[in-house]
Amino acid sequence: MTPSEYPEQPVEEVRTHEIGNRTYVVANVDPLDVDGTRTVAVGSGLFLVAFLALLPFRERLEASGHTWWLWTCLAGFGLGVIGWEYCRRRKRHRQSAAGA
Repeated sequence: MTPSEYPEQPVEEVRTHEIGNRTYVVANVDPLDVDGTRTVAVGSGLFLVAFLALLPFRERLEASGHTWWLWTCLAGFGLGVIGWEYCRRRKRHRQSAAGA
């Protein structure tokens, strides 16, 4: 697309921020109401799946010096569970504050 093919943007709604010698155009978009619980739960689940998928290859990982892959997946799952609980508590706190 050439610049002339883009739809014209309303000028009164365009905001800019100048940082150093650069100017950034900021879109006028409402923020998403995302609490992060689903993202953290999916990430934790993926770490668990990766740990379980690598578990049958433990001997091969030890022989090649890549055992840390297993422990990284396990640590990612553990920290993800902690983060998931944190996000759940934050979500409940925000909902109770909005209801009050």
